[in-house]
Amino acid sequence: MNNPIIIAVDAMGGDNSPSKIIEGISIHFKNSKDINYKIFGNEKLINPLVDKYKIQKNIIEIINTENIVEDKDSALEAAKKGKNTSLWLSIESLKNNQSDAIISAGNTGALFVIAKLNLKMIENIDRPALSGLWPNKNSMNVVLDLGANIECSEKNLIDFSIMGSALHKALFEDEIAKVALLNIGSEEYKGNSIIKNTFQKLNENKNPLYEFYGYIEGNHIMDGNVNVIVTDGFTGNIALKTAEGTVNFITSELKKTLTTSLIGKFSSLINRKNLKKFKNKLDPRLYNGAILLGLDKPVIKSHGSTDAFGFANSLKVCEKIIRGRLIDKIKENINF
Repeated sequence: MNNPIIIAVDAMGGDNSPSKIIEGISIHFKNSKDINYKIFGNEKLINPLVDKYKIQKNIIEIINTENIVEDKDSALEAAKKGKNTSLWLSIESLKNNQSDAIISAGNTGALFVIAKLNLKMIENIDRPALSGLWPNKNSMNVVLDLGANIECSEKNLIDFSIMGSALHKALFEDEIAKVALLNIGSEEYKGNSIIKNTFQKLNENKNPLYEFYGYIEGNHIMDGNVNVIVTDGFTGNIALKTAEGTVNFITSELKKTLTTSLIGKFSSLINRKNLKKFKNKLDPRLYNGAILLGLDKPVIKSHGSTDAFGFANSLKVCEKIIRGRLIDKIKENINF
């Protein structure tokens, strides 16, 4: 029998924690096997929730601490709080090989800084990148960088191509990773010098981990022709926030249209099944879980405002990247 996967969980980060964290663990475990959880946080708050959600005691270990990193803390303030916070202790357990991945729904800046203080970079990777999952017409995109690096060199973007492809392969092992550079046009002459030089190098230097597609414009990200979108963190974060705002606008306007008139209500009743499919396709909880790539161990960031269902999905991401040997895949291909 294989040893169970161990996920270190910062139970105190994000909205409505630790309640949503513990409920999320209960949802995830019901649909998984051979998983254990090291839960870091205030045991006086956590223990009643473990009982409430009927979590088996033999699959969890609670490491008690009343010290937490708050959302309002700067990254420097979080680091200065010392090594007794739930966030620091959970990352430290990963550093000491007591767990296989760490997940937090807390302060993003603090997570990155404390992770970098404790964990090593993968050899020959200069910078970590924040990657996320976006739906497309066929399956799912891996998009990076989403804000960790405002400016990037050609080498950074090439590294991101490898790391993003390794992540896609770990999550969707039956699919071929197809890489594209996000740009203002699809023609080779468009873009700044860094983008154009990166295009040339990716086009010339083939890697068995992925196929290079070329450029992609923002309006084609979700077409499904590619599944790994590479960009700098400034552009990536703007694209992310624009996509989130567009989805919120569409869903709120659709809801308004279908609930403000008798015809609309009747139409929504007739099309209830199709509307549910549409809603699920755009449900951000299904794509929750951003991964900090480039460190030698897996670090996952759950959205702070997600609920228990969303957190359970980010735990599923943890499980998949561990079973899919994400870090090994990056190491095997970074020097190709």
